[in-house]
Amino acid sequence: MAVSRGLASPYLLLTATSFFWSLNWVVGKALVGTVSPLTLTLIRWVVAVAAMMPFAWPQIRAHWPLVRREWKTIAWIAFWGTGLHNAFAYVGLQYTTATNGVILNSSIPILIILTGWIVYRDTISRPQMVGVLVSLAGVLAVLTKGDPGVLASLRLNAGDLIILVGIVFWAIYTVLLRMRPRELPGLALLACCGSVGILFLAPLSAAELLFLGGKVEFTPASVAAMLYVGTFPSFIGYVFWNRAVSEVGPNIAGIFIHLMPVFGSVLAWVFLGEHFRAFHFVGIALILAGVWLTAQGRRDLLPPAPR
Repeated sequence: MAVSRGLASPYLLLTATSFFWSLNWVVGKALVGTVSPLTLTLIRWVVAVAAMMPFAWPQIRAHWPLVRREWKTIAWIAFWGTGLHNAFAYVGLQYTTATNGVILNSSIPILIILTGWIVYRDTISRPQMVGVLVSLAGVLAVLTKGDPGVLASLRLNAGDLIILVGIVFWAIYTVLLRMRPRELPGLALLACCGSVGILFLAPLSAAELLFLGGKVEFTPASVAAMLYVGTFPSFIGYVFWNRAVSEVGPNIAGIFIHLMPVFGSVLAWVFLGEHFRAFHFVGIALILAGVWLTAQGRRDLLPPAPR
């Protein structure tokens, strides 16, 4: 799927992408009590794969021998990204706010650096280490709601912790993308990963609905929301992101990722009535300062795929 050069500048595409990904957290929170989280994750990827297959299938067919040969690698990458990450994000939203989720999500570049160090022994420079520590302080500010006593008594919000684990899974997914078959186009890889995610999530969704009291209510609003999370954050956002990165490069594109806490907090206030607290400002400031510091030591720490 190509984006016409006349439709938008790369900066508008990047702004739209950050908006799509931010609204995903708000929509996920709005669907709490209407669609169970594992089922929502499954529906998200069914919609996404259905939307992208008309464009991705010719690429997959052209590279089918490569897909068959590398299916284990593709499945392993998909397990962490389309499988675990989204599921943990939506489960976490059952217990915490969309504002917290989108702020914690902004720590992704830091977690990618740490994961790269753990998995591949990537070198961490002094600015990166300082940035990691500063961003960690920002994450802790959100987790503890600005109260150090919460950390001492281990009274952390379960939803925040679940979302943080899901973000770690996304960092693992991003680092494992180094293993991807280089000859396979990006959209074809995403469609393959989404298809694997569907196979992984289908039995979990069935168990959730049959044995864990899960539910899915099909109303005009819920159907629109499910179509949104499957189409805009998962498919269109990816296309916009790739097109913009190809024009302005990952360094400039990465700056726009940090619009997400701004978009997310405003959207959560408008649509969910969530309040923005002082500790949210502190958390955002520390996380973004940490990301800036780490970017001084490395310029390629950006998540390459949609949220």
